[in-house]
Amino acid sequence: NGKYHLMGVVLSAASCNKWFCDEILGTKDYAGEQEGITDDRLGRNSVFFLPYLMGERSPINDNDARGTFTGLSMDTTRADFVQAVLEGVSFAIRDSFEIAKALGISIQRSKLCGGGGKSPLWRKIMANVLNIPMEIPVAEEGPGYGGAMLAMVGCGAYDTVEACAEALVKTAKVVEPEPEIAARYEAQYQKFRKIYPAMKELFPQLRA
Repeated sequence: NGKYHLMGVVLSAASCNKWFCDEILGTKDYAGEQEGITDDRLGRNSVFFLPYLMGERSPINDNDARGTFTGLSMDTTRADFVQAVLEGVSFAIRDSFEIAKALGISIQRSKLCGGGGKSPLWRKIMANVLNIPMEIPVAEEGPGYGGAMLAMVGCGAYDTVEACAEALVKTAKVVEPEPEIAARYEAQYQKFRKIYPAMKELFPQLRA
């Protein structure tokens, strides 16, 4: 209908947490690994994670990019690593979020679904990193559900995508950002966004 879909893609999102817990920590107790990460720790982690385990598409479009942990010290804990993974993915999504804002698109709220969306901690981190309310849909499936909705519009079951979404997309709960935590994450994001440019020229050499 003449409209455009603007998409920012993080190639490794929830899969980063799965990789770190399964392969590095040797556990599938994802919720258990997050239990000790309390609100007072959010936005105060000295460890940063670039989530580019398979390269990255948006917005850097760099097949050579790889994952990194930065900021480790003798004080770094297991929980710091877990938190850094969750935060790194959220920061990477914010990179695309910033591109959308630079194009003049006003994003007042968003939806969060899929595997990562099941984590209350990750929901809170995402809401505060983006500093917008995050709606948790009743339907946990995102891409497949959206594809089915587009098919219904194409088949004439609904006249428009907007009408279809109004009828079928329901919100189970909303996670609101908290000003103090969001402010801490704003400072953290400004640090995060400097890491990839500092590493960019090194990544191709690491793969050689």
